[in-house]
Order: sequence, then C-alpha cells, then structure tokens
Amino acid sequence: MPRSKIPIEGFSAGKRAFETMVKEALETIPRELRDQLENVAFMVEDEPSDLPEEWEEEDQDLLGLYHGISRKDRGFWYGNALPDRILIYRKPLERISRNLQELRENIRQTVIHEVGHYFGFDEEELRALEAEVFRSKE
Repeated sequence: MPRSKIPIEGFSAGKRAFETMVKEALETIPRELRDQLENVAFMVEDEPSDLPEEWEEEDQDLLGLYHGISRKDRGFWYGNALPDRILIYRKPLERISRNLQELRENIRQTVIHEVGHYFGFDEEELRALEAEVFRSKE
C-alpha cells in the first residue's frame, strides 16, 4: 500500500509497541474474514527491500505488501505451500504519522488493505472492507 511521502519528522513508539499495534489492527478485521485467514504470516520489517524498479517511485513510501497466492486465485492444486506473507513496514508508517493515534490508524489501514489483497479483493471490494471496518470503529 503506497502512500505519498509527507515531509514531516514522524512519530515512533518503538518496535515492540509497533508490533503490538499490528496485532491490534488484526483484531479489527471482521470476524468472518479473520476466521478465514490461514497459511499467512504477518511480519514487521523496518523498510522495504529488493523491490522491482517499477515499485520504487520517488514520491511514495511503500507501507505494506502482500506476497502470495490470493484466496481468490487458489485452486484445487493449492496445498503444501509455504505461508503467504503480509509485510508491514515500520519506518515508512512512522514517517507519515505525527502522533500515536495517527500511527495506530495508519497501521490499521495498512493491515486491512493488505488483508484485502490476501482475499483477492479488487479496489472496489477493498474500499468496501475499509469502510466496514472504519464504520465499526465508530
């Protein structure tokens, strides 16, 4: 999930607190979807690395990335596969966040977006998922 770079100092709560916020963000996903998450590992990395050149846009930070075969694309042949991975990038998220509340919300939005990719959601379905989750927060 790329986001335009914002020229601000950013906010850091530390690596452990960041990882806890990622876990908390997972809990905000609707239970019917959360219960279907299988063979997927959530990982926190400091920065993206080894990205294809076309992904390295000068004016954007990559906040998260889904690696794997989406549930929508899995066929009868899918099995005995290494876990898919959802990578959440700590430093880019910290750079675009001005305080703890904003960092928590940016993490939540990124986790939800990448989980949508795991399910194979298109952009319209992603927006609907994000709207549902944000609505349930209020």
